[in-house]
Amino acid sequence: QVQVVESGGGLVQAGGSLRLSCAASGSIFSINAMGWYRQAPGNKRELVAVITTGGMTNYADSAKGRFTISRDNAKNTVYLQMNSLKPEDTAVYYCKVIVPSVTRPHYWGQGTQVTVSS
Repeated sequence: QVQVVESGGGLVQAGGSLRLSCAASGSIFSINAMGWYRQAPGNKRELVAVITTGGMTNYADSAKGRFTISRDNAKNTVYLQMNSLKPEDTAVYYCKVIVPSVTRPHYWGQGTQVTVSS
């Protein structure tokens, strides 16, 4: 099994910054990509940013210019640096790990709460 654990969430005022971390562990032989999703109350879970092991990135329009995703492949860890936070960024942020498995390609973390006050 693969374990995915997020950390770094919290309460911050609008305009502030947070850095989220996600570490994958367990029976990992290879990782194709890691990404961050978020889900606010009443909303669907949506992509925030994703990064491949090779370093290619993709961001939601709402995150471009404010958020930066990065990774440490040696530690199977991905980070999300969030700057200029807005109240609408408030959500539970989930980390997803994508592995080259035909049985189970996706693993999710438990989520970390990010709350941005106005």
